[in-house]
Amino acid sequence: MKEQSSSMSTTPRPEYPRPQFVREAWTNLNGSWQFEIDHGKSGKERGYEQTGHQLSGTITVPFCPESKLSGVEYTDFMAAVWYKREFTIPDTWMNGRILLHFGAVDYEAEVWVNGTSVGKHQGGYAPFHFDITSHVSSGTNIVTVYAEDDVRSGRQPRGKQSERLHSHGCDYTRTTGIWQTVWLESVPDVYLSDLKVVADPDNACAHLEVKICGNAAGGELSAAARFEGRDVGSQTAVIHGPFVKLTVALSEIHLWEPGHAKLYDLELRLTGKIQASDTVTSYFGLRTVRLDGMAFRINEKSVFQRLVLDQGFYPEGIYTAPSDEDLRKDIEISMDLGFNGARLHEKMFEPRFLYWADQLGYLVWGEHANWGLDITTTESLARFLPEWVEGMERDFNHPSLIGWCPFNETWDRGGTRQDNDVLRIVYEMTKHLDPTRPVIDTSGNFHVVTDIFDLHDYDQNPETFRARYEPMKNGGEVFNTFPERQTYGGQPYFISEYGGIWWNPDQQDEKSWGYGDRPQSEEAFLARYEGLTNVLLDHPMMFGFCYTQLYDVEQEVNGLYTYDRRPKFDPGTIRRINSRKAAIED
Repeated sequence: MKEQSSSMSTTPRPEYPRPQFVREAWTNLNGSWQFEIDHGKSGKERGYEQTGHQLSGTITVPFCPESKLSGVEYTDFMAAVWYKREFTIPDTWMNGRILLHFGAVDYEAEVWVNGTSVGKHQGGYAPFHFDITSHVSSGTNIVTVYAEDDVRSGRQPRGKQSERLHSHGCDYTRTTGIWQTVWLESVPDVYLSDLKVVADPDNACAHLEVKICGNAAGGELSAAARFEGRDVGSQTAVIHGPFVKLTVALSEIHLWEPGHAKLYDLELRLTGKIQASDTVTSYFGLRTVRLDGMAFRINEKSVFQRLVLDQGFYPEGIYTAPSDEDLRKDIEISMDLGFNGARLHEKMFEPRFLYWADQLGYLVWGEHANWGLDITTTESLARFLPEWVEGMERDFNHPSLIGWCPFNETWDRGGTRQDNDVLRIVYEMTKHLDPTRPVIDTSGNFHVVTDIFDLHDYDQNPETFRARYEPMKNGGEVFNTFPERQTYGGQPYFISEYGGIWWNPDQQDEKSWGYGDRPQSEEAFLARYEGLTNVLLDHPMMFGFCYTQLYDVEQEVNGLYTYDRRPKFDPGTIRRINSRKAAIED
């Protein structure tokens, strides 16, 4: 599916927000909303949700109030925020169901339509929606949104949002409230609600699992696949309940590979003993991933993962890219530097980023924003697992996504160690929901049960960096950063954070920082970069690396690009270093 976004609209982020499950009848609700900060969380007592109440300010959705693009730019802590706007329902939509969608609201949200509460959601990164059919009428209606957010509570995943007033170290400006697209969707009374695609190139087919909302018994579900406009497979199944499985045999096999994104278009149609049919368009890629000894195989080829750390922050939008083109650009500049993928770090990235990764053949690892959540007891599972499952269900179909990493650097909290059962349970649930991809329980430390043993190593000296991994080549001791806390069990091994070389010669302010000492010249930087990277490329037991990081974020100035996406070095030089054949590659 080659979708073109529209940057000419006056509506911010006007493109369709869910590119793997597309319908024609939808309305984007981004733009100007009423807005008010509720420091005392007393808005409900004051009747803010009532249709006649006017909020005191305005904001541009979907940008968070901390951001410049929101028009608010309030960066202190906000206990709660309110949003309100009018929207219009066409007469023709009243013949079916009307769904109100939110891409993401940080952190606990409640939504009212025309003064009536229609639902709540907990979690700052996963999408949610409510059926508002019985609460609206044709013409003008009012939606009100309330969101509470407390990154200092220890009870919510915050990712890289600062727990202090100001940004510091590798924590940055916070995001409160709505930060992804809000939109309306018109569907029939009986409609397609979810799609899972399991690619099976070895058997020349794709297995589909489809969920249906409403009574469709006796109806039919048809699926049609196309490649570059050619019909390459179809299948029809009779519906007996809310869940349908069918397999589409494919007459042409085109593999999705890194740098070569071959994608199939898919159309689902619900017909038969229902009042109105429903049609959804999607796409999928055929590719396999598996671990084989020390190798990571994609379509049975050992592919060295030349990854870069991507934080998903933007100078003017914070968590939200100013435009769809900005999402694509981040992938393009990464690939131009010779990287073939990224760790999407401490944040569930929006679906449009993964869409462009699919389109461009870019590898990504899915990660949650676990920092800030106290995981010293299993009580944290109630705050972590539901949202992680929602994120996995949202992103499962993306061929670009080759692995899951629910946690990153699970440090002790207040002197209390992590509860290992938290990591074990999340790992097991992740494997249960998706047996097709490898899972890293916690990137860097402290591993409990994991398919891959990864480390973070910010040694700035290429010689000492090389020396600690040399014994592994001859069956010697495997380097482990925390041998007293985690045990290597023979898994595939890679360094999932390294480098982080400090480089900001044009901005020597005291708040800036990076890892280790600053090189004294560009030549010294490049020599260090090449020396560290060669250690990992040359190692026959390393299946990949991940360099920290693609671009600077606020005070953290160890990016290969500046925060506003200007290259610090000749991209060709970095590309030459990154692109050399790795020892483990076929």
